[in-house]
Amino acid sequence: MVAKRIIPCLDVKEGRTVKGVNFVDLRDVGDAVELGQYYARCGADELVYLDISATREGRQTFTKLVERISDGINIPFTVGGGISTLEDAARLLDAGADKISINSAAIANPSLIDSIAARYGSQFVVVAIDARLMDDGVWRATTHGGSRPSDKELFSWAYEAQERGAGEILFTSMNHDGTRSGYPCDTFARLADRLSIPIIASGGAGSVADIAAVLTEGKADAALAASIFHFGEITVGDLKQELKRLNIDVRC
Repeated sequence: MVAKRIIPCLDVKEGRTVKGVNFVDLRDVGDAVELGQYYARCGADELVYLDISATREGRQTFTKLVERISDGINIPFTVGGGISTLEDAARLLDAGADKISINSAAIANPSLIDSIAARYGSQFVVVAIDARLMDDGVWRATTHGGSRPSDKELFSWAYEAQERGAGEILFTSMNHDGTRSGYPCDTFARLADRLSIPIIASGGAGSVADIAAVLTEGKADAALAASIFHFGEITVGDLKQELKRLNIDVRC
């Protein structure tokens, strides 16, 4: 059995790691490279860096940051945010990123998945899906931070992304994100049963028990988190020790 992965997520604005709620009231929580190095020392399996800069200058700064991350961090890292073309993906992968994450752009142009996978390989492509459970009982993929429903249904869209060449799915339930009340484990399990590629769980974690549940009952291959690590609620190492105590296979 492949060990479960723990992945800190770092939101980056103009080279600095920030944290807020829906990108509002952002707080500076440190240098992106130094924080990544700290998480690597603590036992993080991978990192995800999301560029939330709104300007072209910010995108250029992020590309330079990716080069610094590649030079200074010895674990795999994924980058996302503002990637809407093959050229965007190429720029960041050529700068040293191990994987890229695409979300809204993939919904608008699904062939983007094919293009990136054909050029670099499926192992380089993570498709992020922010889905919301609607009043009609359908999980609908959304864009613009979960505020706009698309015509994509979660399970069929995830399967299409897989078939187009995605190597992983990063699924966030917008109904649970920020609530710290746990994950919809039955939905994650259903998604895992449908797909043959790994699933990363994001959003909703309020405790070790929540993360343990999504890695077992939810059949997720990895758990991604931000605030619980950034603000010192628990370290990556301590989380892994707790998971091992619950007989969950993680690397130490």
